Amino acid sequence: MTPVAPDDETIQHFLAILASSGFVGEVATDTATRTVFSTDNSVYEVRPRAILYPRTEDDLNRIMRAARTTTLPLTARGGGTGTNGQSLTDGIVVDCSRHLTQILAIDPVAGTAIVQPGVIRDQLNQVAGIHGLFFGPTCSTSSRATMAGMAATDASGKGSRVFGRTSDHILSMDVVLSDGSDWHAAPLSPEALAAVCARDDLPGRVHAQIRDVLTQEQAEIDRVFPVMNRGLTGYNLKEVRDEYGIFRLSKLLAGSEGTLAITKRLTLRLLRKKHVRGLIIMSYHDAVAAIRDAARLVEADPVAIEFLDDRILSLAQGDPLWSEIGALLSGDGDHLILGLNLIEVQADDLAELQLAMTRVADLGSPPPELHTIRQVTDCAEIDRIWSLRQKAVGLLGRMDPVKQGVPFVEDAAVPPAELADFVSGFRALLDGHGLAYGMFGHADVGCVHVRPALDMRQPSDAAQIRVISDAVAALAKRHGGVLWGEHGKGYRGEYSPHFFGDRLFAALCGIKASFDPDDLLNPGKIATTNAAAPLTAIDAVPFRGTLDGRIRPDRLAGLEAAVRCNGNGACFNRAHDDVMCPSYKISGDRRQSPKGRAALLREWARVTSDVAQGRPDAEAAQADLEPHLLASLSTCLECKACSSQCPVKVDIPSMRSRFYGDYYRRHRRPARHYLLAGLEMVAPMLRRAPRLANIAQRTASPLLRSLGLIDLPMLRLAAPLSTSRDEPIAATRPVALVEDMVLGLFDGAVIEACEELLVSLGYHVERVAMVPSGKAAHVLGMDRLFGRYLRRARTKLDRYARTHHLVGIEPALLAMWQGEYAGLALPTVTPIDAFLASEITAGRINPSRGRPIHPLHLFRHCTERAVQPLSAGNWQTIFSHFGQALVMEETGCCGMAGMFGHEVEHQAASRGLFDQSWRAPLAAAGAGAMATGFSCRCQAHRLANARPDHPIETLARLLLA
Repeated sequence: MTPVAPDDETIQHFLAILASSGFVGEVATDTATRTVFSTDNSVYEVRPRAILYPRTEDDLNRIMRAARTTTLPLTARGGGTGTNGQSLTDGIVVDCSRHLTQILAIDPVAGTAIVQPGVIRDQLNQVAGIHGLFFGPTCSTSSRATMAGMAATDASGKGSRVFGRTSDHILSMDVVLSDGSDWHAAPLSPEALAAVCARDDLPGRVHAQIRDVLTQEQAEIDRVFPVMNRGLTGYNLKEVRDEYGIFRLSKLLAGSEGTLAITKRLTLRLLRKKHVRGLIIMSYHDAVAAIRDAARLVEADPVAIEFLDDRILSLAQGDPLWSEIGALLSGDGDHLILGLNLIEVQADDLAELQLAMTRVADLGSPPPELHTIRQVTDCAEIDRIWSLRQKAVGLLGRMDPVKQGVPFVEDAAVPPAELADFVSGFRALLDGHGLAYGMFGHADVGCVHVRPALDMRQPSDAAQIRVISDAVAALAKRHGGVLWGEHGKGYRGEYSPHFFGDRLFAALCGIKASFDPDDLLNPGKIATTNAAAPLTAIDAVPFRGTLDGRIRPDRLAGLEAAVRCNGNGACFNRAHDDVMCPSYKISGDRRQSPKGRAALLREWARVTSDVAQGRPDAEAAQADLEPHLLASLSTCLECKACSSQCPVKVDIPSMRSRFYGDYYRRHRRPARHYLLAGLEMVAPMLRRAPRLANIAQRTASPLLRSLGLIDLPMLRLAAPLSTSRDEPIAATRPVALVEDMVLGLFDGAVIEACEELLVSLGYHVERVAMVPSGKAAHVLGMDRLFGRYLRRARTKLDRYARTHHLVGIEPALLAMWQGEYAGLALPTVTPIDAFLASEITAGRINPSRGRPIHPLHLFRHCTERAVQPLSAGNWQTIFSHFGQALVMEETGCCGMAGMFGHEVEHQAASRGLFDQSWRAPLAAAGAGAMATGFSCRCQAHRLANARPDHPIETLARLLLA
């Protein structure tokens, strides 16, 4: 049998069989989910017919049996960040990342873990770390890479010279075979292998086929497989049988990308963590010289040697993280840094660490291009530097406003001794085609990452995929390497015969046929069931850029970031202390992630372009898509984390505003939109009668609930300054304190405290009362109203801008000056933390010692963490200056974020986010808790009956007591 075309009738038949089999997972066939799952981190776009979320391990068996009955193709999917279309299919996607996420056991003594396929690598290490253990292989996507996905591509990454690949740490695999049966793939002695081969069933046939290939083709295997760390991963015949005759099927399954079986459970080897680590940063005047120097540095046997070239370093300077680590990575004076090596060493104690670092730094015969050597031992600083290295893939998406870094020759690898010459040839090749690019990678194992900048909407650029791929494949082979050193093959499996040779490729196809005779498992990749049948060609799959080429310029305006989204999936991380992305963290639904929303917005731009062109069925497609897109965007919390934390800065709130503006020109708006957006218009009236307004709100609570709003805050205006305004003659530093609408109406105590504090520090303070922000109008896509608010704000602020330093307090509104207000000629309003920190640094605020309160814990607004990365250092500077210790709490979103926590339909998610990230650390902080965001203080009071002070309130109380 061969797989059938996945038509509607066959899909429905498949789903009916699945339901009758006892399947307890979830099924999605809606347009939105299929759209979101049609892309990964590659150039391709293939829309599946259905997505399955198995809830139990046995659901995987049920899925496989239903697929076999209907001959429908299946493709397993993990983190969805493959760079070569590994998990793309027009058939059925099996996604284990939603439910099959349990760490079933960790044995600290044996150093092992048993995990389900959807466990994320960083989550495993967090739990294993409690026992002083970790899973060695590291990939740049470790915050969202699932363990089954890492096994599928035999992932490695930083430190692989020491820690090896994923397959080196798989003790056994429980898999579902193509007939729906289970198999426990554990090491087999020669006698045990012979017994399995004698069986008359699928496992017996599979093992006998592999044994015969190993027996008949051993000489060819030795000749073809390169002697290098990365090798020909995927159907790894070289390592299936070791020198003791032990047969490990897991070595063949790892790297097979789901073409042989579906992973059900993994038993993994964990390693003991070293107690201390250090980082040596070596900067060079030449990128290739940095790579060539790795051959010298590896003699010191460090854990890892990673290189970054000049293009990556230039792009990195636009990342928020650069403000924290740039001084360590840049040159000095007139010296330009064009290459960087990051060398990590680990040890059991500080003395051993220092010896290891000295051994690296003192290696003889450094190249003349070596400029500086810096050593870092602070773990937080090391983590930040490696975090920037992890972002390198995403940084390549920013090379050009139109073109962006495209993965297709992303991870070629050669023997380390050949790497510098290979990179030189690679650069010459790309330069010859006039392509921008950046390079980074693992110098110690010969693996280079590169994403040439292309505009895939242009046919001429899309044609480069074939030309460059062929040339790089030939170049890698000449240097004794491979085209795919780390990120799997996917559709690049087309090059399998080129590297394996016809003889071994035929053997691989025989293995594929024995495992999967009906070619149901991720067909068209790595190997076919018949060596004469071609694999899917790299340019025979729909390119995402070609589909984007349909978008009209007027439909693209304001949605450019959706097209730029490269599928890197940084927003899929599940870490509770990371601010991106709260709606995905609480839902686990990829439609409610920046990547998912970008995919839907991109599709909406295509469909509406088709409508404008009068294409058949376009209006029906728009009517089908828009409700799903509206629902996806409605759960965005406006935290703005995606505008900075996303490597390519996919700003969903801004694009949502664009969509809302278009959508609500054609549809009726909810009444609450007018209420929320109009609040700033009626604010002066509310201010004149706050008590009456509060009484009216209480009375109208049933009406407000009917509009979908609950728990709205009561008015609490700022009172006139009660302390003496007799300022010293020396008070010549005029400050205009901008009273935004949020604090001005609902949390005036913070404004009072800020004014009192500034006056006590010798500033002449004027309030700029009730300055509108237009935030609600912008969020809701009410452009004309937003413009009116801006004009009012400009009029108010212009009166003070020439003579006063404008200072503001509320982070969510101040963020608009860096985003929505940028380029609109509004006077700059400096955050209070930035103002005080700069004044302290300039020596204009004398140190003062109030009564110490220990410890103080600061919870920053999620938007502040996302778009004001210097605020943490500013607050530390301020409190330290006044003799107060400060603990910076790293939390995600509290679940309020603007109006989200006040909307009836979002109550479960809002409370869930608070419980997930804020409740425990807030309770632990007790009376020492402080929160910079008004919404955070509201949420804490609402859900924990504890209103933390704003840090300005704490400072005022300490210094004015």
